[in-house]
Amino acid sequence: MNSSKKNQKTWLFRNSLSVFFISIFLLTLVAQALTGWKEHNSELEDFGASSISLGTYLQSGHFISATFENFESEFLQMSLYVLLTISLRQIGSAESKKVDEEEEVDRVPKPSSDAPWPVRKGGWILKVYSNSLSIVFGLLFLISWVLHFYGSWQNNNIELGLKGKPLESMSSYIVGANFWFETFQNWQSEFLSVASIVILTIFLRQKGSPESKPVDAPNMETGK
Repeated sequence: MNSSKKNQKTWLFRNSLSVFFISIFLLTLVAQALTGWKEHNSELEDFGASSISLGTYLQSGHFISATFENFESEFLQMSLYVLLTISLRQIGSAESKKVDEEEEVDRVPKPSSDAPWPVRKGGWILKVYSNSLSIVFGLLFLISWVLHFYGSWQNNNIELGLKGKPLESMSSYIVGANFWFETFQNWQSEFLSVASIVILTIFLRQKGSPESKPVDAPNMETGK
């Protein structure tokens, strides 16, 4: 048997990280929908309202708000992380660029036969492509923020209606405490998680992980 074919990795092995995380994302999203549906129906019954179907629940403010509230904070975390690691440093951290020298990611892109199409094209297309990761994360954050706000507003008005209270307009709800309480409790947890990995990778190690420095690397060695 040809040695190159024998040593060739399967598609699943070569994509196992994304397959794993997409799979558990879908499983937990389904679990969230089912448990959220039961919880929401329980709340409706407490107010003497009729239960709703799963299909109706998936279009409700309760589900939309809970889902995109989490997406929003994750995309905010990633967009800030991608942008801030361009210029900010943390000596000793595996998550930081080196303190006193440029790295491969800083080099000027050069067209070549195997370079991505935007690099070969150049001009404004290359400029956009050079910042495409942060642009997409930023757009995903904004979309998630809008959907979180819409779902939260809808769900708040359902609760007000069940209590016999007047409904709130969008402009009134966006300056109220409830929406921003939901927002900040998620944002602060994401900022803490980033600070944790930036600081803990100075002193702690995980053999074999690309998110860690080599086990025998000095604590004050910056980068991987």
